[in-house]
Amino acid sequence: MTAEALVRITGLDIGYTRHRKTTPAVSGLDLTVNAAEVVAVVGESGSGKTTIANAVIGLLPPNGRITAGSAVVDGVQIAGAKERVLRRLRGSVVGLIPQDPMVGLNPTMRIGAQLTEVVHLRGIHGAAAQAEAVRYLDQAGVPDPERRIRQYPHELSGGLRQRVLIAIALAGKPKLIIADEPTSALDVTVQRRILDHLGGLVREQGISLLIITHDLAVAADRADRVVVMHDGRKVEEGLPGTILTAPREEYTRRLIAAAPRLAHGGRVVPRFDVREQVQPEPILTLTDVSKTFASNDLRRGARGFNAVDKVSLTVGRGQTHAIVGESGCGKTTTLRVALGLEPATSGSILLDGTEVAGRSWSQLRPLRRKAQLVHQDPFAALDPKFTVRQSITEPLVSFKVGDRRSREARARELLDQVALPVAYLDRLPSELSGGQRQRVAIARALALSPQLLMLDEPVSALDVLVQDQILRLLVDLQERLGLSYLFVSHDLGVVAEISHTVSVMSGGKVVEQGPVAEVFTNPRSPHTRELIDAVPGRAAADRPTPAHLEGTDRPAADTPATPSAERPTADVHG
Repeated sequence: MTAEALVRITGLDIGYTRHRKTTPAVSGLDLTVNAAEVVAVVGESGSGKTTIANAVIGLLPPNGRITAGSAVVDGVQIAGAKERVLRRLRGSVVGLIPQDPMVGLNPTMRIGAQLTEVVHLRGIHGAAAQAEAVRYLDQAGVPDPERRIRQYPHELSGGLRQRVLIAIALAGKPKLIIADEPTSALDVTVQRRILDHLGGLVREQGISLLIITHDLAVAADRADRVVVMHDGRKVEEGLPGTILTAPREEYTRRLIAAAPRLAHGGRVVPRFDVREQVQPEPILTLTDVSKTFASNDLRRGARGFNAVDKVSLTVGRGQTHAIVGESGCGKTTTLRVALGLEPATSGSILLDGTEVAGRSWSQLRPLRRKAQLVHQDPFAALDPKFTVRQSITEPLVSFKVGDRRSREARARELLDQVALPVAYLDRLPSELSGGQRQRVAIARALALSPQLLMLDEPVSALDVLVQDQILRLLVDLQERLGLSYLFVSHDLGVVAEISHTVSVMSGGKVVEQGPVAEVFTNPRSPHTRELIDAVPGRAAADRPTPAHLEGTDRPAADTPATPSAERPTADVHG
């Protein structure tokens, strides 16, 4: 590494103090980021990734502090620095793109006002500041920036909000951008566009990029160097191709094995061979289902928004049918209409032979025992004041099933089914990890012994190791209980791991459907091909070593993670 490294961290220890006891979060970290270099820090939740990012920008929480070591950013020692020193670094030297754009953006301020706040710090005001705001939105790839500066965050899609955060980071003209999980909640095509744009900034403007992510496939595709963290320590560092093909550490191999795309050489690998599949009787059938939302446009003759347009699909009994597509394609609306949470505008919905469409809430209520929903965010879905026991038994109480003793027994049985200790019954959601909360949400959905679970992005917010555990749990429950799943996801690798059949949606319509092995290995629709091409995880092996890293020592080879030769594969590059 060069002596002129923009970021040089040596022997860094960071701890959080609670009740007069300091718990280490990062231990003995050595890390450098050079000019115009992309470095990715990967690891599961709690590995110390975001703590490192917060330390570099001087934004550790009040109970967090650097207890040992050195962190030098653009020649300034961060450890022990005064707030006024850190303020001079933020924005002008280091820009931050936070994980959640709805948290990172002020919902009460227009986009233009939030951008000009940063521009004002550079001494630019008035019409010139507005022009700068438009320029940076355009630079960040936001279409029609003159109109966007007058809008509020809630009026933009997730991808556009993320681009606004990039524009805000750029407005300070930083030397380094820290991107903390910048694409974790985005579909693969929007993710690719965002990361392509960040990569272009590195090449064109010489900006350094520090990517914080739990997605090793994204890190491998986009970074010049990958740093693997575990329990606050750096366990491995190297070139992406080397990390993927010859990881030294068992933990890195576990990360690769838990990411389906990487475990199979960057290919989408269907779990079920089309030749082995049977055609079971349907548990759920949608026929020409449409959902139109009323338009906000009050002009005479204005039409509503067609979110779902004549969608037909079937979920086989004991099988998993997935719905995939970009954000806004109608996936979640289709699921909500199928469950009766949104009334269908037209079409037929048969749940276990009973028509759902056109029924009132009281008529639908008995059907709730046959189909249950698992939300994307278990923390939002669980009442923060309810214990695990109360959350799991709530459906039983609501439907007047059993007495207190039988409900307690059922709660214990359900915790055992989702592989959680009985001792967790008295815990609150805040005392659980993300994966544990999702297990509780699944247990609650199973309380009434439904035949069908509808799962809306159930693993999108989880790191790859926890994601792998939840997917294995769902497969195990399906095999043991004969459950059927309607599974909504934007991650084709996840869909391939768990699903028998799939519907690909675009613009509210189904553009292709069939067995996963057939659709993913021989896609007929250009949109399906675009989704497959956007899946990360293959580029690292094909990308040449950057010039400034030529000659870097590579880690010693160890047992590589090799793809299975037994499953049909879909090459992400065709």
